[in-house]
Amino acid sequence: MKEFVPEIQGNLRKHMIRVPEVIYKVSGIKIFGKRIKSLVFSTDVAIIKNCNADAVIAVYPFTPQPIITHAIITASDVPVFSGVGGGTTTGKRVINLAMDAEFQGAMGVVVNAPTSNEIIRGLRDRIDIPIVVTVVSEKTDFEARVNAGATILNVSGASKTAEIVRLIRQQYPELPIMATGGPTEADILRTIEAGANAITFTPPSTGEIFRDIMIKYRNQDDIF
Repeated sequence: MKEFVPEIQGNLRKHMIRVPEVIYKVSGIKIFGKRIKSLVFSTDVAIIKNCNADAVIAVYPFTPQPIITHAIITASDVPVFSGVGGGTTTGKRVINLAMDAEFQGAMGVVVNAPTSNEIIRGLRDRIDIPIVVTVVSEKTDFEARVNAGATILNVSGASKTAEIVRLIRQQYPELPIMATGGPTEADILRTIEAGANAITFTPPSTGEIFRDIMIKYRNQDDIF
């Protein structure tokens, strides 16, 4: 028998982004007593405030800046995993950004795939929150990442994501794994079945959402 879950909504908050229901099939990752199953991949505070994901993964293709991290953490109602570089941004700057993120209240920090194991070891020595290391290829030395101090592996391998997750799970039965779910529920389910514990979800942009709303407004006979 399916469990009944009461739901409460306000009139003004019905229009929100919801993660695909299939994500709730994952086990989740329990961090500091909170179970995380879904993460919204966004730095848009309007999206973050209007999405029902369990957490935020705030990674963006620019040099990380503390003011951006602070703004996202302040705006978010749920835990934030903050990107601190590791690709273009390297060395002590990554460690300093991670320390700042921890002090501001981030639940974890995320480093890019090119991050050296030396930097990961440096992070492990300086911060107490989880270090999420991004994996983009099945050729990654998973053992070296774990030994360096990775707490969670974040798999983002496009069409190979489920395959990479399966390889990690075979080697590490209990290692926490986040992974991108893909564009369809079938893709998400394959990633879950491969062994992912949590799924990152890419929401539509505010521009895409506005487009649909504006079409609706234009189709109204009387808008005044």
